[in-house]
Amino acid sequence: MPIVAQSTETTDWVSRYADEVIEESERRAPGKPVVVASGLSPSGPIHLGNLREVMTPHLVADEIRRRGHTVRHLLSWDDYDRYRKVPVGIPGIDDSWHEHIGKPLTSVPAPKGSEHPNWAEHFKAAMVEALAELGVEYDGISQTAQYTSGVYREQVLFAMKHRGDIDAILDQYRTKKAPAKKQQGQKPVDEAELEAAEGSGAAAEDDGSSAAGYYPYKPYCGQCDKDLTTVTAYDDDTTELTYTCTACGFSETVRLSEFNRGKLVWKVDWPMRWAYEGVVFEPSGVDHSSPGSSFQVGGQIVGIFGGKQPIGPMYAFVGISGMAKMSSSKGGVPTPADALQIMEPQLLRWLYARRRPNQSFKIAFDQEIQRLYDEWDKLAGKVADGSVLPADAAAYARAVGTAAGELPPTPRPMSYRTLASVADITAGHQDQALRILSELDPENPLTSLDEVRPRLDKAETWINTQVPAEERTVVRDEPDVELLKSLDDQGRESLRLLSEGLEANWSLDGLTHLVYGVPKIQAGFSADATAKELPPEIKVAQRTFFARLYHLLVGRDTGPRLPTLLLAVGQDRVRKLLGA
Repeated sequence: MPIVAQSTETTDWVSRYADEVIEESERRAPGKPVVVASGLSPSGPIHLGNLREVMTPHLVADEIRRRGHTVRHLLSWDDYDRYRKVPVGIPGIDDSWHEHIGKPLTSVPAPKGSEHPNWAEHFKAAMVEALAELGVEYDGISQTAQYTSGVYREQVLFAMKHRGDIDAILDQYRTKKAPAKKQQGQKPVDEAELEAAEGSGAAAEDDGSSAAGYYPYKPYCGQCDKDLTTVTAYDDDTTELTYTCTACGFSETVRLSEFNRGKLVWKVDWPMRWAYEGVVFEPSGVDHSSPGSSFQVGGQIVGIFGGKQPIGPMYAFVGISGMAKMSSSKGGVPTPADALQIMEPQLLRWLYARRRPNQSFKIAFDQEIQRLYDEWDKLAGKVADGSVLPADAAAYARAVGTAAGELPPTPRPMSYRTLASVADITAGHQDQALRILSELDPENPLTSLDEVRPRLDKAETWINTQVPAEERTVVRDEPDVELLKSLDDQGRESLRLLSEGLEANWSLDGLTHLVYGVPKIQAGFSADATAKELPPEIKVAQRTFFARLYHLLVGRDTGPRLPTLLLAVGQDRVRKLLGA
């Protein structure tokens, strides 16, 4: 059974929104399923900032399900958006993709070598797989399918009939200047923010204005399939619409009541969907929440369609350690699939669950991931012993499972830091990794690597893909004779004490006690002496001793934690390299 977050006993943000959404849903549509929504545009890699667009309503929807309510999480794939530009850094594309600018994403060829039928499906696929691993339940809606099958025909005709009312609302904002972008005080590269999802790729779309008048509908050209078209006439009675294409010069007159090759402009399309689907909750990125933005304007336009604006928290940026601010249409951005290669889905869910939507946070692809895992394991320990705070318990419960059940856990979740070190040292040798890990706790030895999977696999992938070659650990083949000769009597004595203590202390805890204890013993103290009982110079002596061991074992002054490193190298080889 999943761990259930008891909303009545917590003050976490998810529970508060769930309370509000349930109440609002009963007010708007009593007895009907609660509807929450997300929107993603597969214009390129769907990155970890876009994931917040899905995780925010998912967490709220899941809490509502836990309480026994029926809820639908709609995920609109905005695959009928225009192809705005050719992103850089995408394998399998070249300059020829420029000729597709202006076409629907589903009409653009997938990158060369892809097994998917078009551009949109290619970039949707990785996200679909990642959402499944994350346990996200949703109803996917292709906007290409919705528009081309005529699902929205009545809404399109209604919008065209009421274009004057829509135009009047939009006109309130057309003279307002957009806020200046921040130029000063930008964060350094390692703390730069990954741009959160804008929701539906709406930037660069016009609002339907033209010299011929205002029309909120944008046809895709019948000849070149591009949206570089201008509506020049429309008859409300006959629904005859005439347009011309500025790209190829094609012009035609069609009956909009029978025409399915086009879509409403974004600032009309979004509120139309709110009304059509009865959406009660949908978050939006900071760009959609600014004055004159799509969310603000949509809040007025939705009334024309007889609907109400959803409860819509603004969500903040998601940062990536060591990476600059990015757009989803560019290549090389870290995606949920990338994150799930190096971390378990429970950890990734936790990063989104523990922070309020308006709080920014970072996802670590560098050494910081080890600290995040330490924090996660510490939280798990508090949950187990009952010392956890209520809000932290709720975030943990939302991370490890959903209303449908718990996500598959690592049976024996050893320290990610330790697993990464072992993966680094053993360089993929499974038998050696099992030997080392089985010796960490002799009283409860590991019998199979399956006990530490998938965490071990994630840690190994992190080592192989995110740690630079110059930072990888390579154990020396032969002793550093020159360094050994240069040691004074105290230095040689420290190596003797360590070598003689290996066999009796051959476990993770035992070796930790040993390597910290040698400098204490040499200074005349007990190996068990605490920091409060020791003078400050003992810490200096310990750091000197550790650096010496690293140089003798791996040829540099830092490396994996020494106890793990010693276990990995093995007693005989350690003694050899220390000149015993």
